[in-house]
Amino acid sequence: MKKPYDVLFDGVFSKIDPEKAHEQAFAAIRAGRPVLSCWSRTAKPQPVQALGLTFPNVLGLAAGFDKNAVGIDALAGLGFGHIEIGTVTGEAQPGNPKPRLFRLLEDRAVINRMGFNNDGAEVVGRRLAERAARRRGKNGPIVGVNIGKTKVVPDDDITAVIADHEKSVDHLAPYADYLVVNVSSPNTPGLRNLQAVEKLTPLLEAVRKRADLVVTDRRVPLLVKIAPDLADDDVLAVADMAKAIGLDGIIATNTTISRDGLATDPAKVSTIGAGGLSGQPLTDRALDVMRMLKARVGDDLVLIGVGGITTAADAVARLDAGATLIQGYTAFIYEGPLWPRKILRAVSRRR
Repeated sequence: MKKPYDVLFDGVFSKIDPEKAHEQAFAAIRAGRPVLSCWSRTAKPQPVQALGLTFPNVLGLAAGFDKNAVGIDALAGLGFGHIEIGTVTGEAQPGNPKPRLFRLLEDRAVINRMGFNNDGAEVVGRRLAERAARRRGKNGPIVGVNIGKTKVVPDDDITAVIADHEKSVDHLAPYADYLVVNVSSPNTPGLRNLQAVEKLTPLLEAVRKRADLVVTDRRVPLLVKIAPDLADDDVLAVADMAKAIGLDGIIATNTTISRDGLATDPAKVSTIGAGGLSGQPLTDRALDVMRMLKARVGDDLVLIGVGGITTAADAVARLDAGATLIQGYTAFIYEGPLWPRKILRAVSRRR
């Protein structure tokens, strides 16, 4: 027997353009914030100590859902212990032409080529400042801020890339519980070139230095988000670099450009074209990358697992592989608003 959300998704949401469905669902979540806030107080969270912070629980919402920091507290009301906003770029940008978001229903997956559409660091920073003023003294979710390169900045001009990221740090770091540098989206031309250690090292060092200049009353933890499509040797090279320069953690993984093993008709996949694939097809590779990272860094870095975490078993497997925290996004779309609590119940039984 289908769950109520499955009936709603199959009968309504799956027939609406995916980007419009996202906008409508997110608007409904924000409108329901007062009810969600009361609901969240009935939960029995298991806090997690990581990055020098106390996370209300182990599960977060990955970057990409709330790009512009407009629904942080409403989303937390669904059970997420941390919300990672963004990806935010130094300059506002509209992203790629529509359509740019596609469902693969047979695979419980999504392809997106959004292209870092967002309001820009200055506007998002003001929004975060207003939220901080409203919530002074109140408890809430941990807020991560995911930053990336503005599309028009050439990836081969590392000086310009650094300046672009520094602008984001200036506006956003004061309101971030942690910062993430995203060099792993496939939807900004040349972005993944920045995953090469010789380019990534000076970028991350510059972001670290800038964050320390901008925020003087605390140390803002800094992480990097990597792609599942990196070769194993490159994954290990990033891990070694992260340890060497004193990074706080790694988020593994972003979406994949692979289309291997999909159940969806290849003709449909070909028609959709380019973009990052997320959801269940990513599970095995993201798990493998987590195991590699854990074996390499041990307890020296915080590892956040994301990519293909759909079931309770997926969540437990990622934690057993070495993740301190986990995140979801695509499963939230397919499983609905009760999904976070389902995952957290399973994790609580594990512990």
